[in-house]
Amino acid sequence: MDATPIQWAGLNHLALITDDMDTTTRFWHGVLGAPLVATIGTAAFRHYFFDVGHGATVAFFEYQDYPKYQDYPIDRFAKPAGVPDGRAVQFDHVSLNLPDEAALGQLRQRLLAYGCEVSAIVDHGLMRSIYFTDPNGIALEASYWVHDPTGQASASDAARFSDAAPVPAVQELRATGVLSTLPQTKLVDAPTGDVYRMVRT
Repeated sequence: MDATPIQWAGLNHLALITDDMDTTTRFWHGVLGAPLVATIGTAAFRHYFFDVGHGATVAFFEYQDYPKYQDYPIDRFAKPAGVPDGRAVQFDHVSLNLPDEAALGQLRQRLLAYGCEVSAIVDHGLMRSIYFTDPNGIALEASYWVHDPTGQASASDAARFSDAAPVPAVQELRATGVLSTLPQTKLVDAPTGDVYRMVRT
């Protein structure tokens, strides 16, 4: 097994779903100021990409022929970040990175100026954040690192690893620097409620 570290270059895109690409474009490009940088259009879907910096984009699919997919209805709903919801078992929220508190405050004021509800700045210790919602009901967070842990070697720093009862994988990493087992997955060929049949440990 090759032990050479993978040279990650950040997030390419996070793909989300909308049923109203026009409103989504107006919010992400207009309100958030995340430029629309690419669009893909086929007979089946639109796929639009919004630049969130450093080569990263948030992208949305809008399915063109939705009646064709009636066997897989989309139950549109909204939820706040960090609150469990049985309809969102694989996704909680998107956090967009900002360079500092001034940029966070500037985005907060911009959202308020456009009539969007937004939280006060929340201090999480490791980062500070604001919370708001996009027109599709997607919980959004904008954050900046107070102490940036990315790109650093693993350490026992309590500010970076504050879970008092971490899962066994974290315990293994902290003790030995390696994981004893890794999961294997299968491709999904159709929507399924039985996600556990797709993962083996």
